[in-house]
Parts: sequence; structure tokens; C-alpha cells
Amino acid sequence: MSDSRALFDPETDDILVERRGRVARLIVNTPAENNRLTPNALAKLELLARDFARDEETQVIIVTGQGATFSVGIFNPVLRASYSKDDVIAIVRTANRAYDAIEALPQTVIAALNGATRAGGAELALACDIRLAADTAVLSFPEAAWGGFPGAGGPARLGALLGRGRALEIIGTGREVGADEMERLGLVQGIHAASELTAATDALAEKIAAAGPLAMRGAKRIIRMGEAYGPGAAHQMSDALRYPLEWSADVDEAMAAHRENRPPKFTGKLG
Repeated sequence: MSDSRALFDPETDDILVERRGRVARLIVNTPAENNRLTPNALAKLELLARDFARDEETQVIIVTGQGATFSVGIFNPVLRASYSKDDVIAIVRTANRAYDAIEALPQTVIAALNGATRAGGAELALACDIRLAADTAVLSFPEAAWGGFPGAGGPARLGALLGRGRALEIIGTGREVGADEMERLGLVQGIHAASELTAATDALAEKIAAAGPLAMRGAKRIIRMGEAYGPGAAHQMSDALRYPLEWSADVDEAMAAHRENRPPKFTGKLG
């Protein structure tokens, strides 16, 4: 293709969006290709992330795959050969923008790994804040066997989570990491039977969504500041956010709800 922009048509059903209250679900919906992240799917993910960044009502976003696979990624050797090198670079850059936008969202983002999670699909999972896995799920980065490295943030995010040695071992061997090992390494925060993963993810999402929106969004900002710049910067951000939070309508509502023995009705408003 002479114009790489022609690859991207976000008006597709490659990504489905479901909403229930303050929780949204993004579903990779290319089951005939094991939920491959097509150029259209990546473009739509980027646009959705930009929209959610301005969404004050949604507090939790779940990312998962249709059927019994999370996502096998973006390319394989045969598919990659069908694109020009310029097209490959354009697609990888779209994936980077999409995943960076997902990671930067103010909402808590939960990945529900409902099956095979490979290559660009694994990189998408790492861009999320929390990961839950089906007991049948496996995660792998096979790109090095194809002569490349994971190009959509995988090495940086995997290294930050696991350290240099373990990240290079997993990338270098391309081996499959099972659910039990994922939990042991801290890649996932829980394992559930495949038939129970959706219910468990929904329950966690609803619990987080019921918490104070300003509190959760502030906590995520503080954690990310600490990851990027260290604990000193995180403490400074915590101090900066604490005063407006104390004077917010949410804190007043929480105190009133406690006195009246009822669930709080948070609005996410500062005053």
C-alpha cells in the first residue's frame, strides 16, 4: 500500500464496547483469527482510549477477548510478509499509541486474560493496570524467534514488572508462561476457572467502580508518578492532590454516608 493511512478504518466491529453503569468492557472481536489485533482494531483502541480519557462517568474499563482467546497479537511471519516494511512500521506505531493511551487512562483498567495471550496481545495486557487470568491462559512473546523484538512496549513494561533477567529470559525463549507462573511472578493478580473469569472480573470492576472516583484516579496518578520519577515525586503529587480531595464533595458524601449507615453516592466532583 502506498499510503499506510489506508490501513486504518476505525468504523469496524473489531473492538466491541459494552457499558454497564460505571464499568465499560472492550472486547477484541476477531475470533476467526484468534482475536488478532488488526490495524482497524488498533486504530479503534486508540480512538476509544482518547474518548475514555475525557469520560468522567466511567471508572473501570475491562479489556478481554471474544470466546476463549485473549489475543494472539498483531503479526505472524506469514501475515507480516503481506505488508510492506512501511506498513509494518505504521501498524506498530499505531499499537504503541493505542497502548500508551490505554496505560495513561485515568480509569482503572483490568485485563481479563481468557485464553492465549501472545505477542501484541500480551503487550496490550501489560498496558492495563490489573490482570486476572483464566486457569487455561498462557502468555508468550514469540517475536525474537521471528527475528524481531516486541515492538509495542513489551520489553519496557515486562522489564518494569519482572526485572531485566526474567524479562529477557521470557522474550528470548518465547516460551509460554502458564497462569500459575503468571501469578507467582506478579503478572496477574488472580486466577479463576475459565467459566468463572467473567463473573470474577465483573465483581472486581464493580467494587472498584463503587469507590470514590477522585480517590481512585488520584491513587493511579500517584502510583504512575512514583514509577516514572521515584517516591519523592509521588509524595509531592500526593500532597498536591490531598488538599482539593479533602474539600471535595466526595469526602463530604463519604462522611455523611458513614453517619447515616448507607452506601455513599459519589459524584467525582471537587466542590
